[in-house]
Amino acid sequence: MISVLVVDDSVVVRRLIVDALGEAPGIQVVGTAANGLLAQAKIDQLKPDVITMDIEMPQMDGIEAVRELRKRHNTPVIMFSTLSAAGANATLEALAAGATDYVTKPSNVGSVAESIAAVRQQLVPKIQVLSGRRRPPAGPPLRGPSPAAGLRPGATPLRPGGLPAVAGRPANGPVPARPAVRRAPGGKIDILAIGSSTGGPDALTKVLLGLPTDLPVPIVITQHMPPVFTKMFAERLDRSTPLRVLEAGEGMELAAGTVYIAPGDRHLVFERRGTATVTRLSGAPPENSCRPAVDVMFRSVAALYGGLAYAAVLTGMGQDGRSGAKVLRDSGAEVLAQDEASSVVWGMPGAVVGAGLADEILPLDRIASALLNRVRVGRTAAVAR
Repeated sequence: MISVLVVDDSVVVRRLIVDALGEAPGIQVVGTAANGLLAQAKIDQLKPDVITMDIEMPQMDGIEAVRELRKRHNTPVIMFSTLSAAGANATLEALAAGATDYVTKPSNVGSVAESIAAVRQQLVPKIQVLSGRRRPPAGPPLRGPSPAAGLRPGATPLRPGGLPAVAGRPANGPVPARPAVRRAPGGKIDILAIGSSTGGPDALTKVLLGLPTDLPVPIVITQHMPPVFTKMFAERLDRSTPLRVLEAGEGMELAAGTVYIAPGDRHLVFERRGTATVTRLSGAPPENSCRPAVDVMFRSVAALYGGLAYAAVLTGMGQDGRSGAKVLRDSGAEVLAQDEASSVVWGMPGAVVGAGLADEILPLDRIASALLNRVRVGRTAAVAR
């Protein structure tokens, strides 16, 4: 039985979450707390497998509660956020402080029953996956690049939370211990494509911190996030990492040294206009229950770039990115997967590895250098560090 502690200052919301989880098999709410301060004592007493945490609470808010919790415990924490700019910013701050994942409070629903169903649909899969995947207490701040790495004037490194240590093995059978055997890497590449989900904000932050301002190719990213959150996330990364980071809009021309993040509720695809590649936003149906979906972006990259693309699949629930990785590999592109030990959830990268589609399997702290080294191949001028 998975034990859950619910932390929220609203009696109504606490009741909503308790009712939503009450009918979920294998899950038991073992306690509630009205703020982060009260939660600390209950965590020590009840030792829950998973905690749901509100953000705005009296005495001790959710962000400070996560910081305090990470000094002593590695229990997974799922933040309960609102679909607003303020909610998105606070949620990203909580993730940087060491929260594991988040869900959004139901909005524009017609009844209490629909609200309960919406919460259950979001929370239950995350609780099931994250239970038993304990993160270590947050250590010292991750170090960003040195001044020589070329941070834009005024940029300051963003401190992610403690890196995750253990993740779940995908449920699709045995996983090869080594990358797929294949031909040696070819010539130069013209684009980096990255897909991620649960744990992705921290992982993407660390990867982008390790890349230089003058990276000679664009980076396109699909991170599973709702609308508003992707815009806030892009702005946060733009302020805090060497590269220019944008939420992708319709008709943007891809430029070297710029990162384009798929907007919430839209797939990110691409088309040629003369010699340029431009972004297109698609409202096509979700894939893998996701929009934006990594598979959709990977297929589009494969169609335009083929072997000139290099892709990475980072931490995340589910298997989004696996079929797209096959299309990329079939077109001649190479695919990197984050390893199990450094992933919050080894679902997406594990699915790629399990299907024999990974050219490399690397821990998070080696991925930036791997991307940079691959970009350098076939270029006469070395990329500055």
